[in-house]
Amino acid sequence: MTEQTTADGPVWITGGRGMLATALALELQTLGVEFVATDLELDIADEARVLEYAKSVRPRLIVNAAAYTRVDDAETHEADAFRVNAEGVRCLAQAARALDVRLLHYSTDYVFDGKSTSPYLEGHPTAPAGAYGKSKLRGEELLLSILPRGATVVRTSWLFGENGPNFVKTILGLMRSRPELRVVADQHGRPTYTRDLAAASLSLCGVSDKPAAAAGIYHFANSGPTTWHGFTVGIREVCAELGVPVAVERILPVTTAEFPRPAPRPAYSVLDTGKIDAALGGSARPWRDALRAYLRNETA
Repeated sequence: MTEQTTADGPVWITGGRGMLATALALELQTLGVEFVATDLELDIADEARVLEYAKSVRPRLIVNAAAYTRVDDAETHEADAFRVNAEGVRCLAQAARALDVRLLHYSTDYVFDGKSTSPYLEGHPTAPAGAYGKSKLRGEELLLSILPRGATVVRTSWLFGENGPNFVKTILGLMRSRPELRVVADQHGRPTYTRDLAAASLSLCGVSDKPAAAAGIYHFANSGPTTWHGFTVGIREVCAELGVPVAVERILPVTTAEFPRPAPRPAYSVLDTGKIDAALGGSARPWRDALRAYLRNETA
């Protein structure tokens, strides 16, 4: 397995109608790189069909943007989460190995226990608390066991972007109709804009003007830790900058205990991105700048 992707063949994106896949497609269009995208019409957990499709397309790179991401539902539908997030990843890895191409896969801050007090490095011990995190970790393990030198795993957190439900879109809708919001202030993380994640992760795999970086696990998020409450305050402030009308007057901090959910949420999931910064020669822009770009697109 070479570190550089081959020049022939398109990039194959799974989960093609999702939020992250939309950003990947836009980035590939900008780069002038041919791609194909599949979604529910191709079950990534069907090993025979995955291999058949891969052989017909002969991709230069497989990008897995498909995932079971309903964190709370995973607690009662664990088998469904594992089928997509683990078995599906295994099938894609087998296809990538058969074709001798790299596989780019996305994982999550939920693979950690959320009990740290300093940013998580890639090598920090994993200990997911819920079914979603466990399924994503199993996918990582299967992928890296099958493609130890041909897999790039990018863990990310607090994702927002065009063409999909996300925290920013939900909060913006609430801000337009409610004078007061109560938002959790004791969960810490780093927001991530899908367009920035797409550009960075594709660059890692050599789909840009730079050679591919070494395979392995990387962390990516926009710079600057915050809380969900801080993120919400930031959304209101950027809306004011851009002249986006909102009705909200008060954003009150509350605790996680006041909003119990079926799945446990990590209290601290700030990712250290030093490794990817070094590989790409620069750090991601601050989340407020990324948020500003997203809101300009959403409210144009």
